[in-house]
Amino acid sequence: MNKVDEQFSEVQNWRRHLHRHPELSFEEKNTALFIAEKLRSFGLSVKTQIGGHGIVAELEGKEPGKTIALRADFDALPIHEENDTAYTSENPGVMHACGHDGHTAALLGTAQMLSKYKEQLKGKILFVFQPAEEKPPGGAKYMIEEGILDNVDYVFAAHLASELPLGQVAVGAGYQMAAVDKFEITIKGHGGHGARPNEAIDPIVIGSEIVQSLQKIVSRRLDPLKSAVVTLGVFQAGAAFNVIPDEAKIEGTVRTFDEDVRDLVEKEIHSIVNGIANANHANCEIDFLRGYPSLFNHPEETATVNDILKEVFNEEEVVALEPTMGAEDFAYFLKEKPGTYFRVGSRNESESTHYPHHHPKFDIDERALLNIEKAFIKIVSHYLVD
Repeated sequence: MNKVDEQFSEVQNWRRHLHRHPELSFEEKNTALFIAEKLRSFGLSVKTQIGGHGIVAELEGKEPGKTIALRADFDALPIHEENDTAYTSENPGVMHACGHDGHTAALLGTAQMLSKYKEQLKGKILFVFQPAEEKPPGGAKYMIEEGILDNVDYVFAAHLASELPLGQVAVGAGYQMAAVDKFEITIKGHGGHGARPNEAIDPIVIGSEIVQSLQKIVSRRLDPLKSAVVTLGVFQAGAAFNVIPDEAKIEGTVRTFDEDVRDLVEKEIHSIVNGIANANHANCEIDFLRGYPSLFNHPEETATVNDILKEVFNEEEVVALEPTMGAEDFAYFLKEKPGTYFRVGSRNESESTHYPHHHPKFDIDERALLNIEKAFIKIVSHYLVD
């Protein structure tokens, strides 16, 4: 692992280059070119334009064996960066505010390091660089549809975590991240004068009733031992204080772990919205978009990773991964193949590393990139060397 530490300056430079030049989901053309160039310089076989701007590099060992896929995402977010550093985003309104630049740099470092030891490998490694994690339908689904996992035995991914201190790694089996769905409700009433509401069908009043009723799905329709979130983020209607508008729009998100719960919540949204609209003589349209599935870490592979990482980090530094209602399209990989997703601490004493993901001042302790590398190399060693 000492050789990984010697890589720090180079991996850091890669991360900072990517941070300065972020690109949004499905638009990561130059990022993909940068990644592919580095991978080819390591002597790897590289395939590009997979499911969009996706890249897969292959490293085949001297002897046959299992095939492992290691995945990193590389898209950025539509956020204007507020940091003042030597590597601040040079693309106004676009920022690596979730650590994907770090994931990519760490996987590049892993590929560079392991390419020097192919003679010791019994099997094959696929280094998967995935675009568009931040924007459904996401890049994972498209890459998988092109067959990248057809001959893969195990899949693994790591994510930087600003809530964990540098040196900690969080591992956990079972459902760890939620399925994410989006819905849009358009209420079509009949506008009129604010002084004569009896002559109108007020979509604002109807929408308000819908907002309140949707909150009862979790509290009154769902088994209290199961989890779900229904959050409304948009309620738009009207343009004047004394005018009843024709339409109102509501947008929200649903987060669930269990597929049966996911189905139930969608069904209840349709039932409640249509019922209230009909009772108030209004029409409505519901557009329900199913996003990423829930992320399920396979118990056997997760237990293996938990045990072997204690050989890399101190035992007390390998902590339990806490489930979250956030979403991650690596879930598609884990629906296809066994494996696990874990988080790597990136917070230090500096306040600059304490901001949450998706914050305009998000930043990391870059030494965390080496911890991702060390974890990946240990996983590969377990399955393809030991």
